[in-house]
Amino acid sequence: MWAGGIVKPAPFTYHRPTTVAEATGLLAELGDGAKVLAGGQSLVPMLNLRLAVFDDLVDLGRIADLAGVERRDGHVWVGAGTTEAAVEHHAEVAAAAPLLARATPLIGHRQIRNRGTVGGSLAHADPAAEYPAVALALDASLEAVSPRGARTIAAADFFTGVWDTALAEDELLTGVRFPVWTGRCGFAVHELARRHGDFAVAGAAVAVEVGADDRVARAAIALIGMGSTPVRATGAEAAALGSPVGSPTAEELGRLAVADLDDVPSDLHGSAVYRRRITAVLVARAWSDAVAEATAGAPHG
Repeated sequence: MWAGGIVKPAPFTYHRPTTVAEATGLLAELGDGAKVLAGGQSLVPMLNLRLAVFDDLVDLGRIADLAGVERRDGHVWVGAGTTEAAVEHHAEVAAAAPLLARATPLIGHRQIRNRGTVGGSLAHADPAAEYPAVALALDASLEAVSPRGARTIAAADFFTGVWDTALAEDELLTGVRFPVWTGRCGFAVHELARRHGDFAVAGAAVAVEVGADDRVARAAIALIGMGSTPVRATGAEAAALGSPVGSPTAEELGRLAVADLDDVPSDLHGSAVYRRRITAVLVARAWSDAVAEATAGAPHG
């Protein structure tokens, strides 16, 4: 014990399967009293503080098939068990999914990224986390397996609430497919955190493709920490799509990105008004950086 409360988890039974089939079988057998343990960087502190209590923990650390990065048919596949550190330093990710690579150094500290996993972050579904916003912006597809078979869930359908996803109790997230953008593309992530390594108070992940006529051919703007799930700024995207670069301006797109939000958190880190204001600025900065990259560099992909 310490003055702030309990720092020891409630008793649980520990399971360490070596295959995906064994893991999903355990989840089906154990029911809603079981919880998957990936990197444990979010779950373990919650267990220690007894903010979460489970009868069984199913550790995925020995399942080799869950880790890896591969280029597949216009996508980059990242295994759910791949560590954030591996993503950060992987040349294929940097080349084919720059938004994912650039978001990764913003996650916690190096020690956290050494243990934390892509699947763990996505399945934890914290709306203040970077990977859920990146997955949403890039229209990623999340692969899940259960004893009933496999299915693919679009990122737009995956996040259903704070720490809540569309995964069933017996489903295991096995990998994520990120589409590879080609052509004149640019990518940027901007966020505000109280200290380096803290969860973002707010942030924006932006991807843009510019056509040969210098009009916006594709736009994706996802917001971090602005609702119970990551949010796509569809109004701002629609305003930019097909328009010449620079009209609307980055500042106008920033304002549009927050104009229709109705679920903005308000807490000790910042009021809803504050979050709207800084998010508008962060969107403008990320958009400006992404457009500059798209118009100045060599074609992507």
